[in-house]
Amino acid sequence: MPEYEFRDVYVPRGVSRAAATRLLTDHAEYGHWELHRLLLKRDGSRTVRLRRRIIRQVRATW
Repeated sequence: MPEYEFRDVYVPRGVSRAAATRLLTDHAEYGHWELHRLLLKRDGSRTVRLRRRIIRQVRATW
């Protein structure tokens, strides 16, 4: 099973859709995050949960 780390990003209601897309694109491109869940609240704000895979290196035993 792969292990993931998660990050929650809060996007206030005044932020346009294009700006939110740009923000998430930057996280994906430079931080290697992917979209896990997006929650649109009644007040128009968004809570975004991002995830990325944790890659563990196995030590070499000689």
